[in-house]
Amino acid sequence: MKTTPEHDARIANMKFSSVYPHYVNKVEKKGRTKEELHQVIEWLTGYDEKKVQELIDEQVTFETFFANAKLHPNAHLIKGVICGYRIEEIETKLTKEARYLDKLIDELAKGRKMEKILRQQK
Repeated sequence: MKTTPEHDARIANMKFSSVYPHYVNKVEKKGRTKEELHQVIEWLTGYDEKKVQELIDEQVTFETFFANAKLHPNAHLIKGVICGYRIEEIETKLTKEARYLDKLIDELAKGRKMEKILRQQK
């Protein structure tokens, strides 16, 4: 399923700070912790908890959030459907990266083991 330019622009311009509380709420409602959420965010982006808070305070967009991130080399292993889109088929880099984060948070909320979420190779 292809994303539209309007969809991609909406994600690019969305403020990370407006979505972050929803991430926290989603994982905590399912019995996971904020610390686990930060572990997932740091694995994907390289941002520690302090940096995430700075980005929230700066009201950065997802475009800025991912432009400065150092994506984990195993991020390409994140596959599946999230928000109606098959991640592997998303062509726009930023939209794909945002969906990577959505998928990881979804897996965390669904109780998946951390080593599976973090795509750790045996």
